[in-house]
Amino acid sequence: MSPSSESNTVLHSSSRDPRFVSQLTRSTYAIVLAGGRGSRLHQLTDWRSKPAVPFGGKFRIIDFTLSNCVNSGVRRVGVATQYKAQSLIRHLQLGWSFLDGRLGEFIEIMPAQQQVDESHWYRGTADAVFQNLREIRHANPEYVLVLSGDHIYRMDYGRILAAHAERNADLTVACIEVPLEEAKGFGVMAVDAEKRIVNFEEKPNDPKHIPGRPGIALASMGIYVFNARFLFEQLLRDADDPKSSHDFGKDVIPHCVKRYRSFAQSFADSHVGEAGKPAYWRDVGTLDAYWEANMDLVQVTPQLNLYDDNWPIWTWQPQSPPAKFVFDDDGRRGTAVDSMVAGGCIVSGSDIRRSMLFSGVRIHSYSTVEDSIVLPNVQIGRNCILKKCIIDKNCVIAEGTQVGIDPVEDRKRFRVSPSGITLISRAMIGQDVNPIR
Repeated sequence: MSPSSESNTVLHSSSRDPRFVSQLTRSTYAIVLAGGRGSRLHQLTDWRSKPAVPFGGKFRIIDFTLSNCVNSGVRRVGVATQYKAQSLIRHLQLGWSFLDGRLGEFIEIMPAQQQVDESHWYRGTADAVFQNLREIRHANPEYVLVLSGDHIYRMDYGRILAAHAERNADLTVACIEVPLEEAKGFGVMAVDAEKRIVNFEEKPNDPKHIPGRPGIALASMGIYVFNARFLFEQLLRDADDPKSSHDFGKDVIPHCVKRYRSFAQSFADSHVGEAGKPAYWRDVGTLDAYWEANMDLVQVTPQLNLYDDNWPIWTWQPQSPPAKFVFDDDGRRGTAVDSMVAGGCIVSGSDIRRSMLFSGVRIHSYSTVEDSIVLPNVQIGRNCILKKCIIDKNCVIAEGTQVGIDPVEDRKRFRVSPSGITLISRAMIGQDVNPIR
């Protein structure tokens, strides 16, 4: 089964790259693993899971994976949730209910329900899929696409499915090149000349570099394509193994690599982006990485282009009026420079520079906000100075507050990251914590 015989190719008008919306994608069921806590984001995930964390001025992190599915033509999707999932569930219900069940399209929420064993919730990534085998089988797919819901990237899953079918593979793993010093946090693989995986090690203490490429390792992106029947067999086998931790990277993938047709597919061959730009993929799992990825978006030419109409990022957002900037007096001028400002914001006589304001933010007069991320419905009082901050949803910043001026004082009240980014949450400023996030 080759891509030429199976794919009804759609061309992107801007780049003329092929989009493989085909029988392959229509025969695929995607399950998105979205139960992760994201503990390295600290208070940002106190009341929400990592996939539900706001990103890019109006989106949630999971929107990128789900948009890749919809844009690729994979429109039968299950989302496995576990840790503090209410915010994520609400977002999925509000923003992702547009698929038409009458046409066999859906995004289905799969909370941990102890469906297989009443003594266990999801015990690992493989177990999360195993506990939902009944629903996946009901969809009767030919292929199953296993995805993570907590990374920022744009990828045409049709291309990896086409490569999987052409190679007659049992398993295909999407991979990306990473610096060797970062590879300890990934599954690291070795491949032969035909891209067949010959070795796979999850989070090795001593990762091996690509032959001839010192300092570079080939890492798994946590994106897997399985033949459906093959996946069912492997999950049943793994569930019966008392020594298994029931994790794809630690258990299932290494077992398959040693015994079955397992191939690697480079992200560079499947990513969606502009010609001449490197493939964009980010794990925004730390405060510094989260801040850096958002701040890249306010640059004149960001590495990730959110303005590509051919590969839109879908989401839910409140129906709000346009952003408003008021007052034009010396010393009291509402301005925003090199910034992104969402709908419903009012910048009243304040100066915003290199910052990102989510919906419903109110900034009162004589304040300065620089190099900061301000999440929805934050209110900032008069005469505030806020630099290199991440301000969580619904915070009310008191008049005269200064953050980012004195790191020693900031650490007494807030969380300051290794690179000097200050996180402000409602609890830190003595306000009632609203657990519905």
